Amino acid sequence: MALNQALSGINAAQSDLNVIANNIANANTTGFKGSRAEFADVYAVTGINLSATAVGGGARLVDVAQQFKQGDIQTTGNSLDLAISGNGFFVVDTGNGYAYTRAGAFHQDSSGNVVNAEGYKLQGYPYSTASGSFNTSTLTDLNLVTAQSSATATANVSIAANLPADASVPTVTPFDAANASSYNNSTTFTVYDSLGTAHQATAYYVKTSPGNWDVHLVVDGQDAGTSTLTFDSAGKLSAPTDGKRAFNSLTYPNGAASQALTLDFSKTTQFGTGYTPGTITQDGYTAGALASIDIDSTGVVTANYSNGQSSKIGQLAIANFQNLQGLRQLGNVCWMSSTDSGTAVMGTAGSGQYGSIQSGSLEESNTSDTTEQLVNMIKAQRDYQANAQVLATDNTLASSLFNAVSR
Repeated sequence: MALNQALSGINAAQSDLNVIANNIANANTTGFKGSRAEFADVYAVTGINLSATAVGGGARLVDVAQQFKQGDIQTTGNSLDLAISGNGFFVVDTGNGYAYTRAGAFHQDSSGNVVNAEGYKLQGYPYSTASGSFNTSTLTDLNLVTAQSSATATANVSIAANLPADASVPTVTPFDAANASSYNNSTTFTVYDSLGTAHQATAYYVKTSPGNWDVHLVVDGQDAGTSTLTFDSAGKLSAPTDGKRAFNSLTYPNGAASQALTLDFSKTTQFGTGYTPGTITQDGYTAGALASIDIDSTGVVTANYSNGQSSKIGQLAIANFQNLQGLRQLGNVCWMSSTDSGTAVMGTAGSGQYGSIQSGSLEESNTSDTTEQLVNMIKAQRDYQANAQVLATDNTLASSLFNAVSR
């Protein structure tokens, strides 16, 4: 019987070594979770009052338990490298259902989908521009190709300038943009049409009397009309009261829609100092291509465009389970839900039971520190050697018995 017991011990030690070897082999696998071999004794059913003298039948492997403790997080600088600090899994679409992973080494494929090395598509909640919120009732592939910024025509321009109170009325009339003697000062800025084409606009200031100025707007040589500004004795704008002046509609030869500009002079003053063009802001911009992606700690994905604009694309979905040990391992550092794990509890990073997301980082294997694994390997090796010694001893005893009987 000792042979069978020692053999079961050897098999158990071998299983332990296999698990440890797999842990060490994956010490550099991103998002890998190590396992632990768990054993139980083998005990035969005995009759009444015989258990006191019964001897066990050895050991057996009962479970290879996954250890889901947090791995170290390493900074990479790649915005599509993601790590979860705390509980939760990324959700990926395998093509045959959803899988769950802690390995966040994602990249963009030829179709613009964010995928992992196996081509599994990262899932998130879509953003609705109409409601200004994320639709957490549905999952969708995170796609970056559709994240383009269209052009927006300029409609409003804000000018914060100072017109000199001591300026003289020009002696040359009428106003002529080509003749600098017919105006006092000018401010040049850029506006965009509906196609995103840039146009040069210039506001020419002509003093007509103390505290009164005409503003002539010219865009790419087109006269957009004239408006007046009136300042009080304190140098503040008194008319128009809201500071805004609308100019004539403009048409362009490139097929863009007609454009009407409103200039806001509410921050323009008339003080005794010299002319200062100040600052100019306008609400138009050209079309923009995707320049970069930002992912914050809650998983909100924001696209940044070459035209300086940004927009939200979606929010990463995070899954968690009541029983992590019940997850079914797929390989490729992915798991699937099972009846033992329960269905995935979906949510977003940084809320409730879910950890936060670190963009530009990866979670290392939780067996990357091999010291513990090497210690466990030495223990398993000693167990193997001890059981092998039992086999050798039992064989020696059996040989002695056979030799004595044969005499």
